Amino acid sequence: MKEKYIHTSSIALVAIGIGFVVFLYWSQPKTLAEVATKSQVVLGTYEINKDEFTRGLALFRRADPEKRDANTQFYTAYSYYRQGWGRLSNDDTLFKPGLEAVDRVMKTDPNFRSTDDTLTMRTASELKYELEEGLKLTPDDFNPMKLTRERK
Repeated sequence: MKEKYIHTSSIALVAIGIGFVVFLYWSQPKTLAEVATKSQVVLGTYEINKDEFTRGLALFRRADPEKRDANTQFYTAYSYYRQGWGRLSNDDTLFKPGLEAVDRVMKTDPNFRSTDDTLTMRTASELKYELEEGLKLTPDDFNPMKLTRERK
């Protein structure tokens, strides 16, 4: 076998290895099952159960039609935050209604605290701070280290 083919295949193998390490660092899976799931997301083959999603969305919308339940409004604001958050920039069109929803939470129950352990932010003031900061344009928005931050 020619020497240049060995060099080329070695470089390709190293590049694939580096790509795999970068993927693991970026996605930070905790189990092998998560590696498979996150790989599906990256490759674009991941799909949700659309029937369950539609059913859940319908139930969620009927839960608080008057927009007066602090817990439901907190989840609504948190959803806007999660959808609008981005590594490079935030979506102001999603952060603004999220801010309105968190204001409704604070108006309804100023001392609201979520009991959901899966949420990183549990108080309305924490969520409001994140939404307000996301709407501001600051020099920190141009910091390249921002790429490593995690969504709350």
